[in-house]
Amino acid sequence: MQLLNVLEWAYGAQTTQAMEAGALTVVVLSPHDPMTRGQLRRMAELARDEGCTVRWEEARGGAAAPLRTIGGLAPLLRRARRIVIGDPFSRYVQLLLTLARARDLVVVDDGTATMEFISQLARGERLVRWHRSGGSRGARDLVFAPFSATARRRLTPVPDSDRRTGSRTVGVFSSMPVEPPPGVTVTANDFAWTRARFGPPRLTRGTDIVGTSLVETGVVDPDHYLTAVRALARTHGATRYFAHRRESAEKLHALEAVTGLEIVRPDLPLELIARRGPIGRTILSFPSTVVHTLPLALVGTGVKVAVCDVDPAWLTTKASPRAQGFLSGVTGTARDVQRLTYAGNF
Repeated sequence: MQLLNVLEWAYGAQTTQAMEAGALTVVVLSPHDPMTRGQLRRMAELARDEGCTVRWEEARGGAAAPLRTIGGLAPLLRRARRIVIGDPFSRYVQLLLTLARARDLVVVDDGTATMEFISQLARGERLVRWHRSGGSRGARDLVFAPFSATARRRLTPVPDSDRRTGSRTVGVFSSMPVEPPPGVTVTANDFAWTRARFGPPRLTRGTDIVGTSLVETGVVDPDHYLTAVRALARTHGATRYFAHRRESAEKLHALEAVTGLEIVRPDLPLELIARRGPIGRTILSFPSTVVHTLPLALVGTGVKVAVCDVDPAWLTTKASPRAQGFLSGVTGTARDVQRLTYAGNF
């Protein structure tokens, strides 16, 4: 998703000529998860087709990998006049950001996480993912705290009048409903690149369900989730389930057995999959990024997107105290979607 939005940002910022000249370098800090790696490989191909230079870094490939990656990227970071960031919550990204000298920073959308990033930046809080429970900090958090604090300062704009440190601009490129703090510029992402490159899709007669990783992140109880998906499928006649890249194989096997849904493992972000088609005339989702992005990517196609609220009873005891409020905010701020009641009440 982050890499897709880099391409959307470049398209919207009219940096096509720079991309064609190879002046836009995309650095992929490759993760371990095979599904994510596969999607990133496909997205990297699209980025190269658009003229980007792509550096694939095996940043987590062994004990020496971080030092090797940081050492290799340091000269590039120091020379860059503008840096575009995909995940400001990433410790790796925060560490690399401390090496940068750029005075122009842009944070591209990382889905609903962008909403929490903006809120924490506005309140001056440390950057913590919304689904992390509790307020205690582990040993690794304490060791990394100085780097995290430096990264947060780098992500805070500095006006021209500050002669001590010099000016610094910070922008956010997002399709999420965000209220930026003073000095942060927000540019709307309407998926213009996606719509220009792909589609319109062929529509099927069926209904598709979009999966979520709320179980994998410890927010939603797996049994309640399975029951909710089964109720959605039965009530709306769904035939396919587009799995989130983080969903476990065991959970997906259970879903297939109980619901009879065809499980689809997308090899690209769902915005591209849906735009290329075929896709159902109705797409059902729980609170997630797609309830904000799919209506934009599919505008004018006749596809209806609906979102099902998460019942508070589904939450686990390990869920963050912020979880219910955050998920309700994701649903309540979505535009051009139909809002469904709890799946268990259908």
